[in-house]
Amino acid sequence: MQQAGRMLNSLYPSEIADLLESLPLRERKFVWEMVDPDIEGEVLIELGEEVRDSVIQEMEAEEVIAAVEHLDADDMADLILSLPEAVIRETLASMDKQRLQQVEAVLSYPEDTAGGLMELNMVTIRPNVTVDVVLRYLRRLGELPSHTDRLFVVDRFGRYLGTVPLDKVLTRPDDTLIVDIIDARVEPVSVNMPEAEVARLFQDRDLISAPVVDEYARLLGRITIDDVVDVIVEAADKTVMSSAGLAEDEDIFAPIVRSTRRRSIWLGANLFTAFLAAWVIGLFEATIQQIVALAVLMPVVTSMGGVAGTQTLTLVIRAEALGQVGRSNIRSLLIKESAIGLLNGLLWALVVAVVATLWFKDIKIGAVIAVALIINLLFAAVAGVTLPFILRKMQIDPALAGGVILTTVTDVIGFMAFLGIATLTLLQP
Repeated sequence: MQQAGRMLNSLYPSEIADLLESLPLRERKFVWEMVDPDIEGEVLIELGEEVRDSVIQEMEAEEVIAAVEHLDADDMADLILSLPEAVIRETLASMDKQRLQQVEAVLSYPEDTAGGLMELNMVTIRPNVTVDVVLRYLRRLGELPSHTDRLFVVDRFGRYLGTVPLDKVLTRPDDTLIVDIIDARVEPVSVNMPEAEVARLFQDRDLISAPVVDEYARLLGRITIDDVVDVIVEAADKTVMSSAGLAEDEDIFAPIVRSTRRRSIWLGANLFTAFLAAWVIGLFEATIQQIVALAVLMPVVTSMGGVAGTQTLTLVIRAEALGQVGRSNIRSLLIKESAIGLLNGLLWALVVAVVATLWFKDIKIGAVIAVALIINLLFAAVAGVTLPFILRKMQIDPALAGGVILTTVTDVIGFMAFLGIATLTLLQP
């Protein structure tokens, strides 16, 4: 047991968190009891929200307070809202005034903004001092905050002026003034900037850290690359899980009843769309009864439309997340995707028409499915481009609802086009 505990606690907190999330509830509780109390807070931060809540529920209030008391203010702010209300009160009461102010400062900003991401632990210097003064100041500090690649320069009012890379501080002569080596090109991040834009900024500029300022250019904190990586991973998880109607932090070993309840809501929504498609088919019941070949070929039209629409939808959602598409260029994108849908429709309509004609020995059936396929692929492209923007206006996440709605559109349009054209042409005397 002791050897297992030593092996466990030799891992990084994130690795312990990954292990806990991969264990069923009973084994998870057993392993958590072996975690060193000194790193429990760091492990809790790394856990997904649902797993973290289940672990905290098994802990005593005093144990929770002891686990989180040494966390940085930004980590504490991330964690504190997950705690039971009574524990939150006790935790806040146990903080000194300075730490409490720091946590409240981070909590005052939405968690999906730069203010919610920033940490307050940073090194600031004045522009009118020399490199020698700065070096002596750093030695007195003893250690630097993690991911410190640059020092932030502020005036006497705390306004941001620029940065000085650490390599310049270490390599320039001692009598060099900071104002002579300041890098004013590093633009600060607005405290209200959405986290997705922050992540793009770090990606585009290869940043390790960035200053965060308020509307008066006062330096409030900094964002570091480790927090940005978390944002990127969470966004990727959300996209994957949302496409199936699941939360990005879903516990794979959550209680059966809870998981069933969550998934049943999504299944109910899909059932509604399935009935809608079935209703459209029912409108053409007489046509299908007379021409059985239509029932065989219907899935071809809807399947092709669904795949084409999903390709466009995925492309647009990604482009929207990266800031590559908006009102200024949506028209151009719509024209492009419509043209692709039309060309693909013509190409595969010809292939399907030939196959259907040879299969059922009827050129009219081949012509009907060809026209229906062209119509459905064209509508799929239009829906794939416009749906994300419509859903955003309705404050609905396109990654969550876009796939279901798109499938419904392509199914309904495909059935209507295929069966409608067949009714008008094949059943005419």
